[in-house]
Amino acid sequence: MTGRFNGQTMVVTGAAAGISKAIAVMAASQGAKVVVADMNEEGGQATVDEIKAAGGQAEFHKVNLTSRDSIAAFGQSVLGSVGTVDILVNGAGWDLMERFLDSKPETWDTVLAINFTGPVHLCHLFAPGMVEKGKGKIVSIASDAGRIGSPSEAVYSGAKGGIISFTKTLARELARSNVNVNCVSPGPTRTALYYAQTESVQQNLAKVIPMRRVGEPDEVAMAVLFFASAESDYITGQTLSVSGGMSMVC
Repeated sequence: MTGRFNGQTMVVTGAAAGISKAIAVMAASQGAKVVVADMNEEGGQATVDEIKAAGGQAEFHKVNLTSRDSIAAFGQSVLGSVGTVDILVNGAGWDLMERFLDSKPETWDTVLAINFTGPVHLCHLFAPGMVEKGKGKIVSIASDAGRIGSPSEAVYSGAKGGIISFTKTLARELARSNVNVNCVSPGPTRTALYYAQTESVQQNLAKVIPMRRVGEPDEVAMAVLFFASAESDYITGQTLSVSGGMSMVC
């Protein structure tokens, strides 16, 4: 699939690590010019360096999704550097696993900003250029927590459920402009959040998955790049679960 994204610019948030880093590296290997976006400058630059070392194109732009001012500055910086954005991947995510009754409003604000309102702001920034161009792709990383719920992740589940509903509505609004809006819904995946759990929790997660293992970042990345590519031109408003069969809801 080399050259799949030739001539296209892709913004990937959260690309300093995990699933988003896998998306950025894979997209660059297939011809995309990748805007690596993250709060973590060192990790983000490391992703850029890895992409460039492999012969790809990438540049780092810092963004804090909990700050409207940061998001606005990020949008101005990106559009000033690369012009219109062809593909937006809302990949940044964060959660603090705890019982809802033990959680605090300050944590809710951060979870909602990173997982829901931040992506909403980014769509508002970059979708107009796609509409004007008459073509574009928006792919957001949701979660099976937003489809079926997940203990100790009440607000996170709500935020991801919100992304799924937002995706459907935005897809309806932008369809006539040939802008496709979809989301990928991972189940347990080998990311920092997974490794932060105890070994017993990790083992139990694998047991509830029909395939008896958790996912790899690259497996989620491949689903995201399907939605980002021309292969999905007639697909919009959809949620694809990448979870080894953990959730099979309609």
